[in-house]
Amino acid sequence: MPVLNRIAGFAEDMKTWRRHIHMHPELGLDCHGTAAFVVERLREIGVDEIHTGIAESGVVAVINGQGDGPVTALRADMDALPMDEATGADWASTVPGRMHACGHDGHTTMLLGAARYLAETRRFRGKAVLIFQPAEEIIGGGRLMVEEGIMDTFGVDEVFAIHTDPFADLGMLRTTPGPIMAAVDDFSITLTGKGGHAAYPQDCVDPIPAALALGHALMSIPARNADALKSLVVSLTQVHSGSAFNVIPEKATLTGTVRSFDAALQDRVEQRFHEIVEGIGTTYGVKAELHYQRDYPATINHAEQAAFAAEVAREVTGATRVVDDLSPEMGSEDFSFMLNARPGAFLFLGQGVGPSVHHPEFDFNDEAAPIGASFLARLVEKRNGTEVA
Repeated sequence: MPVLNRIAGFAEDMKTWRRHIHMHPELGLDCHGTAAFVVERLREIGVDEIHTGIAESGVVAVINGQGDGPVTALRADMDALPMDEATGADWASTVPGRMHACGHDGHTTMLLGAARYLAETRRFRGKAVLIFQPAEEIIGGGRLMVEEGIMDTFGVDEVFAIHTDPFADLGMLRTTPGPIMAAVDDFSITLTGKGGHAAYPQDCVDPIPAALALGHALMSIPARNADALKSLVVSLTQVHSGSAFNVIPEKATLTGTVRSFDAALQDRVEQRFHEIVEGIGTTYGVKAELHYQRDYPATINHAEQAAFAAEVAREVTGATRVVDDLSPEMGSEDFSFMLNARPGAFLFLGQGVGPSVHHPEFDFNDEAAPIGASFLARLVEKRNGTEVA
């Protein structure tokens, strides 16, 4: 079965919705305008319940099927990124310094499309719960929505989500049981010495040699503290210090990110950070302060739900366009919090090969929206049973 005929019939509406959202990007938890647009569409669609203000601007809608049955949740994220757009599209961002560079405008549109179909047809038992989430890129709106009790409040049994994929052909659906995206930890380190004239280093405590040694030591963690068969990335992404050729600075700062899948390894890496930072501080005579923050856990698909999602994907897009053993990647997703709360699966939907997500020339491919909406709708119909009167 290809794209559902009814969804194909309102593909132009979906394109209009998506481009409106794209033109009006919002950041973090402040997705109130996008949420209002979503609520307006949901009211037109005729869902049974709309709940707003969850995690500040999150929305949850409920569509009742025919009779008792499972409660299947579908999630889309709504927030954009703090960057300028360079697509040149007629529907480009109207807000300087903000753009939908990760396809969340498309995710929201696909879920709205699935909602419209499900509300019209009701060819399922139980309930479909539609989660429109803010702040995936920062803070972790998924975590906040789970902490505010959406899984219990709406009786969710399982939860599913898809993410646009600019590294795969249009219509490819890719997933895997087990880990699919990494846990992410962030770190910032401040080294404080004693500044002064660069001609008299003996009167100073220079933080720059300490910063150089620290960067080298941190880069050794994957090679010397991790099992070579376990994925680990330590990336030093910022180093800041100094303001002139002839001044030894007072401070140096380093920031970066850590990606991993294994919880024990994650603990070990954090421990090594503390040991190395303390050791460098002592060795170079500087005050060394570490802020190490665990952000999102690894996104780990449940085997049964991943297999089921792949089965539905084969029905919608064809067996040759489904990958069910995708190698895990080192990006991260706050959908992980929802998968920690309920069984479910996360998938990637190919939109055609093009600029990467988080690139100023990225734009969601509107041709992917009917495919994604059909997949989400069929997930509910298949999971909740279509054999109804």
